[in-house]
Amino acid sequence: MADQVKLYGVWNSPFSCRVIWALKLKGIPYDYIEEDLPYKKSAQLLKYNPVHKKIPVLVHGEKPICESMVIIEYIEETWPQCPLLPTDPYERAMARFWIKFAEDKGPAIWRFFISTGEERENAKKETLEMLRTIEEHADLDKKKFFGGDNIGIGGHSLWRDCSLVWSH
Repeated sequence: MADQVKLYGVWNSPFSCRVIWALKLKGIPYDYIEEDLPYKKSAQLLKYNPVHKKIPVLVHGEKPICESMVIIEYIEETWPQCPLLPTDPYERAMARFWIKFAEDKGPAIWRFFISTGEERENAKKETLEMLRTIEEHADLDKKKFFGGDNIGIGGHSLWRDCSLVWSH
């Protein structure tokens, strides 16, 4: 039980999906607990994340870790097999740069789908600018995957936002 891994999440949350991908890529067995958000927060969610009261929350041996990228870093440090970040320090820094870029710019994609009028047009412009920046500066033509020769969290961070655009 000390090494038991539980993930509290919501099926359609890109942040929960990010953690699920990391766990699956590393082959880590876990129990998934679906939360009924935004309608009802379970007592366990409130116990394990009393500060933000949101998902995802990874619980490893009764120790909770919150926030998707913090969880990813914990997973990477705890289970080193199948690295999610490149081993080269420069490439790792570049992966972190693009992860941060996706976190900063990605919400424009979501705003596009939930807004109307001028706000929607602004979100569309921001989204197209983000995609142009990725195309022009991410050296995608030189790599097998976004973060290099192996699939990793950098590509997934961008994919979770960009897949919405490319699928519509």
